[in-house]
Amino acid sequence: MTTREDILHFCDTTLSPQNFQDYCPNGLQIEGKQKIKKIVSGVSASMALIEAAIEEKADLLLVHHGYFWKGENPCITGIKGRRIQKIIQHELNLLAYHLPLDAHPQLGNNAQMAKHMHWRIDAPLDSHCAQSIGFHGHLQQPVSVSKLTNALEKHFQQQPLVVTNDNQRTIKTIAWCSGAAADDIVYAAKAGVDAFVTGEPNERSFHLAKEYDLAFFACGHHATERAGVQALGESIAKSLNIAHKFIDIPCPI
Repeated sequence: MTTREDILHFCDTTLSPQNFQDYCPNGLQIEGKQKIKKIVSGVSASMALIEAAIEEKADLLLVHHGYFWKGENPCITGIKGRRIQKIIQHELNLLAYHLPLDAHPQLGNNAQMAKHMHWRIDAPLDSHCAQSIGFHGHLQQPVSVSKLTNALEKHFQQQPLVVTNDNQRTIKTIAWCSGAAADDIVYAAKAGVDAFVTGEPNERSFHLAKEYDLAFFACGHHATERAGVQALGESIAKSLNIAHKFIDIPCPI
């Protein structure tokens, strides 16, 4: 029999959330059933994902984006209230890992991006989060901006936003950080790479990309953070011999 504590111990030992200064609590956010037979994982704990987990008869919902973010209204009302009420009514456990799941060197969103895109990791990338989350490294072989755009679109299943001074310039070195890490373009430039890949863009990153003469790719916050929670769920399932299903609630942002 697998318990909630078994899964918590596995995740906390694997991800070491105590080493991160995060914007939300990592770990168990809402307590449900003690015995766990099935995990559903997904990117964000939206009502659509909660209802999908209930439909799957899951005992534990594992997400990258959970609740109780710093600076938000702490009152459990409105949308947040309805979500939490639904979770409690069905005795779901809600387990969330944010920055620890971006940064993990094997299971994390950025390690998984490198794995699936066949990029070589050379070193961690400095971050505005005050701790390294992404990486920088080399492509297997040099490609043009346009060819890298096509490869990213194929992998993330949506067209990236691209900023470049030259679509035919050759990309040999690259830095990447999933999610809303557009400001890390500054650290990509300091690393001396040809391109920077992230999830969500911001206005100032357009001008910085032009002035640094860096190719900038924004592939979607959601799209760049699907792989980590899926890899973590699969690792838990394999290690503790329980069922796991990843459910993708599509989001173009």
